[in-house]
Amino acid sequence: MAERRVNVGWAEGLHARPASIFVRAATAAGVPLTIAKTDGNPVNAASMLAVLSLGAQSGEEIVLASDADGAEVALERLAKLVTEGLEELPETV
Repeated sequence: MAERRVNVGWAEGLHARPASIFVRAATAAGVPLTIAKTDGNPVNAASMLAVLSLGAQSGEEIVLASDADGAEVALERLAKLVTEGLEELPETV
């Protein structure tokens, strides 16, 4: 299982617009991914309702994970998106 532990970089946390950006990027990754709070249960990273249900706040640590082939690249890109609070997924990492 590949995973990345990152801190949420969006000032408003993973709510509304940032969650939408994250979910679109997770869906576009093409591999099944999960997201969880450090001590919480993982949820589907491609589900808007699941991501919103986490209630992840700015600066809070989250865990991105996948056991799929090719997950390392997807996790690295999503980790950059979340950590830097970007408006869109960068083309390269």
